[in-house]
Amino acid sequence: MNNCVETARLRGALLAVRDSKDVGRTPLRFSAAAWTAFVDGLGPDGARPRHLS
Repeated sequence: MNNCVETARLRGALLAVRDSKDVGRTPLRFSAAAWTAFVDGLGPDGARPRHLS
């Protein structure tokens, strides 16, 4: 599979995220805290969420 995303830091502790295969679409914007929480919730292989208690 060719599933890739690109990230870029923005002003004000924001992060832009986009599909690297569809760069014409508007990137999604997240706070740094929200993106970190998302990434931390990924499993060890980067694809499966961890179950939080």
